[in-house]
Amino acid sequence: MSLPATEHPRNPPPKRALRIIHVDDMRELCMIVRTSLEREGHKVESFYDGATALRRVEENPQAYDVFISDHHMPKMNGLEVVRRLRQIDFPGKIFIFSSEIDEDVNKLYLDLHVDRVMPKPILLPELRELLAEV
Repeated sequence: MSLPATEHPRNPPPKRALRIIHVDDMRELCMIVRTSLEREGHKVESFYDGATALRRVEENPQAYDVFISDHHMPKMNGLEVVRRLRQIDFPGKIFIFSSEIDEDVNKLYLDLHVDRVMPKPILLPELRELLAEV
């Protein structure tokens, strides 16, 4: 008999349920991340481009605890989204995942006070650890 994902000894429930926006142009990845994190009690909204996700946050920046984004996306890349999030004083944590971020782009993210820049692929155990720190 197996335990549900939220009760598995290696996946304890989160300290608190977080309100998360996840942005990635890979729809399959959005579905995997959303499904996994919702099983753990978080509320996740997924978007496939930065511009749409940004419009959602602009409606109520206080409504989200975490913004997780890919760097390379259509319409608006991660840097453009983060710049805008900073202009509207988004109070939550910002995590960037990307398969290709060079040193100069990484520095730009750090200058924007992004909480973490990590390489893809997104590994769910690592993402859980990041969220546990929020």
